[in-house]
Amino acid sequence: MNEPTDQQINNHSNSVEADVQPKVSVEEFSISGNDLIDKVKDLINQGNIRRIMIKNEQDRILLEIPLTFGVLGGVTAIFLAPWLLPLGAIGALAARLKVVVERKE
Repeated sequence: MNEPTDQQINNHSNSVEADVQPKVSVEEFSISGNDLIDKVKDLINQGNIRRIMIKNEQDRILLEIPLTFGVLGGVTAIFLAPWLLPLGAIGALAARLKVVVERKE
């Protein structure tokens, strides 16, 4: 009989959720298609990269590589292996590309 109603329970809720989102900075590089694979390898080795996007000159996304987990130096070759074929094909077909990098701060 003296049980609180749903309205009373909701009014007395003291839960505080922190809205913690990592700060992300975005960098954009213009490179030639021949340098694409080397640039991506270099970026992955830096370790604080969240996502790499490859765009053409018209800003159309050609490939997006999510890096939500840390990739350490020795693992780079294993991680990058599935991406080498599309990266190589994109690099061979495009004269100029944009590499967009999202970094965790």
